Amino acid sequence: MVKVRAYRTLENALRRQGFVYVAGVDEVGRGCLAGPVVAASVVLDPDCYIPRVSDSKTVTALERERLYDRITSRAVSWSVVAVEPDEIDRINIHQAGLRAMQRAVLASAPMPDMVLVDGGKAFRVPELPMAQRCVVHGDARCTAIAAASIVAKVTRDRTMLELHGRDPRYGFDRHKGYATREHLDAVSRFGYSEVHRRSFRPPTLFDRI
Repeated sequence: MVKVRAYRTLENALRRQGFVYVAGVDEVGRGCLAGPVVAASVVLDPDCYIPRVSDSKTVTALERERLYDRITSRAVSWSVVAVEPDEIDRINIHQAGLRAMQRAVLASAPMPDMVLVDGGKAFRVPELPMAQRCVVHGDARCTAIAAASIVAKVTRDRTMLELHGRDPRYGFDRHKGYATREHLDAVSRFGYSEVHRRSFRPPTLFDRI
């Protein structure tokens, strides 16, 4: 995928309207069979530009780690929240993603007065006490959202590496819980582990799990 650098145009326009702390919010891990869904909220310092911030899906793992360090050390505030598989199974993945984003925003200090959320209207975060705006393809267009996508992605990848260390049978260190052929073969052989989402069942696995 071609990397497209995100811009601060929207954040700057909102600051000119009087908003002080403009947060970008994004979540990762929505389509995985295992592991948590993770959301991050990031308020960038308008006076501290961080170059090369882009959608986390277009950045190499090494560069994501470097950007993570720069973002978390230079941001006005940032927070990251995980919703675990058992909660995902109880409330469904869409609600889990929204809940993770809500918790990440509310955990921020200082709390933002405007929230920019990656996605369309379906991703409007419930029960926030401040203004919010949905931005379609926001992780590719908006620097604050791109920064949040990087923080969430690095956090989740580190979690999946930890889970691999506890149980290496599934290869979480390689596919991070996504439904690759390697992962599906391991599930067919070993069944679901305690970190798999039991509400996510590929049809070919119904008779084996």
